[in-house]
Amino acid sequence: MSMAPYTEASIVSLASLDHIRLRAGMYIGRLGDGSQAEDGIYTLFKEVMDNAVDEFIMGYGDIITVTTNAHSVTIHDLGRGIPLGKMIDCVSKINTGAKYTQDVFHFSVGLNGVGLKAVNALSEKFIVRSVRKRKYHYAMFCRGVLQDVRQGSTKDPDGTEITFSPDPTIFHEFAFNQEFLKQKIRRYTYLHPGLQISFNEKTFVSKGGLLDLLNEEISDNPLYPPLAFHHSTLSFLFTHIEAHNERYFSFVNGQETIDGGTHLTAFKEGIVKGINDYFNKNFISNDIREGLVGCIAIKIASPIFESQTKNKLGNTQIRANIIKDVKTAIIQELKKHPSSAERLLEKIKLNEKTRKNMQFIKQELKEKQKKTPL
Repeated sequence: MSMAPYTEASIVSLASLDHIRLRAGMYIGRLGDGSQAEDGIYTLFKEVMDNAVDEFIMGYGDIITVTTNAHSVTIHDLGRGIPLGKMIDCVSKINTGAKYTQDVFHFSVGLNGVGLKAVNALSEKFIVRSVRKRKYHYAMFCRGVLQDVRQGSTKDPDGTEITFSPDPTIFHEFAFNQEFLKQKIRRYTYLHPGLQISFNEKTFVSKGGLLDLLNEEISDNPLYPPLAFHHSTLSFLFTHIEAHNERYFSFVNGQETIDGGTHLTAFKEGIVKGINDYFNKNFISNDIREGLVGCIAIKIASPIFESQTKNKLGNTQIRANIIKDVKTAIIQELKKHPSSAERLLEKIKLNEKTRKNMQFIKQELKEKQKKTPL
C-alpha cells in the first residue's frame, strides 16, 4: 500500500474547539457512558460547577441551583456573572479567562482556561446566560459552534446560568446517574461550609465541613473524636477505626484529588512525625497509619495538576510547609485531648503487636518449609 506524499498539504490546523472534539480524552480523561463516576460527562459537570463554586470562594453568591435529567444539566449561580462583553470568548476561546489574574480568583480550581470551552465543544447543545447590573447576554452553541446570541435588560439578579447536553456522538448512549451527581454535590458542600446547593429542588448545606464528610464516609465508630485543625489555607482531620487499611480524602481549592499528590503525601508524613514527636517514640509509619481515616483540604494560589482532569496535585514547593504545619498542629491537638492521645497510642501499639505476630508466624512457616523434604 503506497503512502500519501508528506507535503505542506499534509499539515492540518484545527480550531481549538475542533481539537477538543477530536481529542476529547486529552482534555477530560475517559469518555464512558455515565455508568462510572469517573466518566467524562461528570467531568463536564464538574467544570461548570467549579466556576459556580469559585464565585462562592471569592465571596459572591452562596446559593447554587442545579437541575438535571438523564441527558442535560443546568447550573445557576448568584455570583458576579461573566463580564458581558467577553462572555462568548470565555466559553469558546481556549486560554481566555480571568483566572490567570490572581487578584480576581485567588484560590480558583480551574487555572488552565480550558474548562468551559471543553464543555461547550463536547456538548450537543450549550447555553450560557450572564446577568450583570440589570443587563444580560445569552448565547447558544451546538457542538461548539455559535447558533444564537441575544442581549437586553432584566430584573434578574447577577449571576451565570449554563445548560449543557453532552454530545451523544461522543458519549455514546450516555445517561447521568443522579446518585453520582448528588454525591459530588455533597462533596462541594463539605468543602465549602455555608454554601447552599439546591439539587433538583432538594437543598444540601454543610455546617461541619470535613467532619460531616468523615461522618458520612466511615461506618465504623471512631476510636476517638477526630483530631482537627482549621486554617484559612489548610484544614485537616483524622481518627482511627477498627480496621487494617488506611483511607484518605484530599482536596485542593475545593477540588477532590482522588489520586492524591504532594499535599496528601505531606499530610501522611506530617501525621507520622507529629505523633512520634508527641509520644517521643519512633513508631514505623504503617503502625501509625493502619486503620486511619483522614481528610486534608488546602488552598493555594497556583495549583499545578498532573492532568487536565485535576485528580493529582503536583506542586512540590508546598510539601515542607504542610509537613511542618500538620506536625505542629497534631502535637497541639494531642496536648489538648489527652484521652484521645491515650486511645491513639493504644491503637498504634495494637497495630505494632499485630504486625510483629504476623511476622513471627510467617517466619515460622518459612522455617517449617525449609525443614520439609521435597
